[in-house]
Amino acid sequence: MGPEAAAQVAVVLKALAEPLRLRMLSFLTTSPTGEACVCDIATVADVSQPTVSHHLRVLKDVGVLVSERRGTWVWYRVAPPVRGAVTALLESFAPAALDAARHHPDRPTGEHADVDAELTALAEDLAEQLPDAGAGEVLHTVRETYTALVRHSGAGAAQLARVRRFAEQRLTDVARATTTGPRPPQVLFVCVANAGRSQLAAALVRHYAGDAVVARSAGSAPAAAVHATVSPLLRELGVDPAEVFPKPLTDDAVRAADVVVTMGCGDTCPVLPGTRYEDWVVGDPGLASAEGAAAIRDAIDTRVRALLADLAPELPLSTPAPAPKGRAR
Repeated sequence: MGPEAAAQVAVVLKALAEPLRLRMLSFLTTSPTGEACVCDIATVADVSQPTVSHHLRVLKDVGVLVSERRGTWVWYRVAPPVRGAVTALLESFAPAALDAARHHPDRPTGEHADVDAELTALAEDLAEQLPDAGAGEVLHTVRETYTALVRHSGAGAAQLARVRRFAEQRLTDVARATTTGPRPPQVLFVCVANAGRSQLAAALVRHYAGDAVVARSAGSAPAAAVHATVSPLLRELGVDPAEVFPKPLTDDAVRAADVVVTMGCGDTCPVLPGTRYEDWVVGDPGLASAEGAAAIRDAIDTRVRALLADLAPELPLSTPAPAPKGRAR
């Protein structure tokens, strides 16, 4: 080994001497998708995101990690040429950290241990359904979607069905943002948890407009599930609460929208030129009683009908959405 190579090895070993960096590498090497963003690693390592970013940058500078920006997130993975060496290092010198990462509660176990193979099969199926998207982009989107959903609501068999639906929605939004021609207007509703206000608004748009207006919803910090006070209100609109789930906000959804409606999420939404923005000040049904949640639904209903009257004036909007039994509108 020449002096330059020896010096490079010394630099790499020095970078790997930090225990926190070994924990990060353990998390990455045992991730079902083989990658993670700063948010994921900060949660597992229990340190701040700036600290995580610093250590990831060190590992990237010495060639141990590579990164890729997709949307607003940067994803890290072990560099392919050194993946075997990193795994061997962890097995030899940090087996406890490696085992802890393998058994992290967000990591699939048992019957879901081969989740990456399932995600790959899902991506192949979606790529056939959406041939213009490109197989590589579809696989990236599926894996990214899985990681995002698991971070907020945990792993499980039901999660794969959600991954398919959300990944398909995201890929459709990407295609919409890059094509021209006649298309129905699209509205994106954004609140904090995507568990109440934005879900109700999207359901009301679908109730009134059907396919004439596309409705999306997302959260700046998605909850694990829709609020209990909101589920009955969705059911009254013909929506099965089991079929809806909180989703993270993505740049794809913002770019695809003609109108972005924020509902208490502050300045989280990126502001893009040519997109119409509205801010609706309405209460949070997750903090309300059943009666209070219904009143919030009524307030959203009024705003939704006014928005649709502007976007799709041909729609019949004279009749409000159905009220719960025993409550007058």
